[in-house]
Amino acid sequence: MNKVTIVGSINVDSILHIAKLPQPGETIAMSAFSKAAGGKGANQAVASSRAQNQTIFVGRVGDDDNGRFMLDQFKENNIDSRFVSVSPNNQTGQAYILLQDSGQNSIIIQHGANFDVSVEDVEKARGEIESSDFVIAQFEIPLEATIAAFKIAKAAGKTTILNPAPAKSEIPKELLELTDLITPNETEAQSITGIEVIDEASMKKAAERLHDLGVKGVIITVGERGSYVSYNDLHQIIPAFKVKAIDTTAAGDTFIGALASELKPDLSNLKQSIIYASKSSSFTVQKLGAFPSIPNRKLVEQALKED
Repeated sequence: MNKVTIVGSINVDSILHIAKLPQPGETIAMSAFSKAAGGKGANQAVASSRAQNQTIFVGRVGDDDNGRFMLDQFKENNIDSRFVSVSPNNQTGQAYILLQDSGQNSIIIQHGANFDVSVEDVEKARGEIESSDFVIAQFEIPLEATIAAFKIAKAAGKTTILNPAPAKSEIPKELLELTDLITPNETEAQSITGIEVIDEASMKKAAERLHDLGVKGVIITVGERGSYVSYNDLHQIIPAFKVKAIDTTAAGDTFIGALASELKPDLSNLKQSIIYASKSSSFTVQKLGAFPSIPNRKLVEQALKED
């Protein structure tokens, strides 16, 4: 397994279970309401830890019940939270998830303490970043903190993974040049490159654009179709495992955390690692909630043996 430092977001998810999204001006009823631990960074950390990585987290929570709840969740999942600071005058981040009967979701984020994550927070974890195999970040914290973390990682010869979510149309060139592996979905890939991702030809074109921007490796996740990977001589779609999706929340985050447990820092086994990550994600979509749905290594390895 690997040592992974994740610089990212921590949220508590409020999940509204609905038949379908309401139309403008329409009022609908929920069939159920639930809450769960989440946040892209935290989800990735849980996936990483359950895949048996040594996992360190850099982030922030508020001085509230949600913050204390999330710190307890990190402890239960064997995540090193020494570098999770408490923002005394802010709330812990929250996500409001509109979960449709189809399993698809729409998410509204309240950033809260996540937007307090600073360069100084990252500097406190310098030693852990420099000794990690991978450093992972997303876009639910300030870009300055992510750039600082990636600079430390690259100066120490470590591998960086950027999950460019939520989608941004303008990403600093400096950050892309510090990124070894980027993992957008088709919407995020279009936001970055301006290329609509609809088929393998457009996936290839978008990946080439990302390479031109300075990124070495590209994985474009395309939901139930799988993932398009572009790195060195590897350019292909790796199919997803076919399952009945109940809730797609945290599927992409599970993919990244699990990927980092299999991947070699030189990316030489990228295809095999994607297969492991895809199998992990296939479990996540079959259960409700973020943390509760993320599988452990034993479950994933056994399922791969049975395929």
